[in-house]
Amino acid sequence: MTNGDRPAGDYADEGARYAAIVENSFDAIVSKDLNGIVRTWNRAAEKIFGWTAEEIVGQSIRRIIPADRQHEEDEILARVRTGETVPKFETVRQHKDGRPVAVAVTVSPLRDRSGAIIGASKIAHDISETLDVRTRLEDSERMFRSLANNIPQLAWITDADGYIFWYNDRWYDYTGTTLDEMKGWGWTKVHHPDHVERVKARFQKSLDAGQAWEDTFPLRGKNGEYRWFLSRAQAVLDPQGRVWRWFGTNTDITAERENEQQIRLLMGEVNHRAKNMIAVVQALVSRTVGRQYSESLSQRLQALGRNQDLLLRRNWGGTPLGELLSSQLATVADLVGSRVLLGGDLDILLSPSAAETLGLAIHELATNASKYGALSDAKGIVRIDCVVDRGAGTLSVGWQEQGGPAVNPPAKSGFGTVMIDRNPKVSLGAQVELGYPSAGFFWRMTVPLDRVQLAPDAG
Repeated sequence: MTNGDRPAGDYADEGARYAAIVENSFDAIVSKDLNGIVRTWNRAAEKIFGWTAEEIVGQSIRRIIPADRQHEEDEILARVRTGETVPKFETVRQHKDGRPVAVAVTVSPLRDRSGAIIGASKIAHDISETLDVRTRLEDSERMFRSLANNIPQLAWITDADGYIFWYNDRWYDYTGTTLDEMKGWGWTKVHHPDHVERVKARFQKSLDAGQAWEDTFPLRGKNGEYRWFLSRAQAVLDPQGRVWRWFGTNTDITAERENEQQIRLLMGEVNHRAKNMIAVVQALVSRTVGRQYSESLSQRLQALGRNQDLLLRRNWGGTPLGELLSSQLATVADLVGSRVLLGGDLDILLSPSAAETLGLAIHELATNASKYGALSDAKGIVRIDCVVDRGAGTLSVGWQEQGGPAVNPPAKSGFGTVMIDRNPKVSLGAQVELGYPSAGFFWRMTVPLDRVQLAPDAG
């Protein structure tokens, strides 16, 4: 049996199926004649536009078209009459209660059995929620770009593997480049050749470990000059905790570096002048007092100078205890590790004032040990132990001499005793113990941590 021989019942069943599909669609499906008069109106159309089929069938479709969009219907009917299908487009129609309804509309010609165009079918999908989401996304994108393009830093975003696909306007303004030039690893083109390989290696290491990245290096501007930038990147994770993106910034620190260098030069000049004054004082002392007193004072002035040099190298931001001890043991440096043994918590960072007090004390102890104590012969040793007791909140520094000549208490207290006993007590609120047993001299200073430790945010 051919299609032309199909029984009428088949056509009826097929028509019923099409009618059921139309009636149960979530999209408004409407038919109209070539004058725009509505002929059919499904349930979804009733829900979307508020008009029942009884109210709208036989009426003009223009009833749901806002006044400022009536021209759309003229254009649609004109195109349909030529047999053209109007592709999906977004527009606004009007609900029965007068509020606007955002829809996406497709219009197709309707033909009779002979092929003549007799009207049009329209499918309208309510896109109000879609437009709301789109608007929020557009607002979010606009806010992001406004923020990203108005911060003072150069900013960029990479994929999980470090491939940069976005830069803010600040980057292009500074470098004078384009995205095509910079995307991926193209950013290396504006890096200083003396630094680029180091930067690439450190950045890749952070990518591989999934850890935050920070580095400092020069970048070339569009004028060909290099400026220094502090650069950071932070991983952005997906809901499963995996790296999804990296967000990075470059902050121009050229002025800060130049200021820092200027400060270093000024501090160096001050230090140089101070040491010159020390040298003058040494010369005056050597010409006006006895040799023994002159040598002793000169050594103490040199110890003070070593302290000053150490603090200067660290921008007066404090000194690690281990470095301070090594500096003040310079006169016996060849014995450190063999006959002068250091141990304990040597990494604690001392404030400048604490470093000065303790440094002068260690200098006096080393000088006395070399002249009269364990370091005055070939057998004796000195043990220096440093203990930080967080529970008690104290730092204890001990000096123990062993194996040297027999020890006798001094007949009278001199300036050296002031440096190891009175000065720590007055300057740091320390408890000081010292003794002269025959086995060897000992000294111990115990001081509150908050009197000697550099504050975490200092320097």
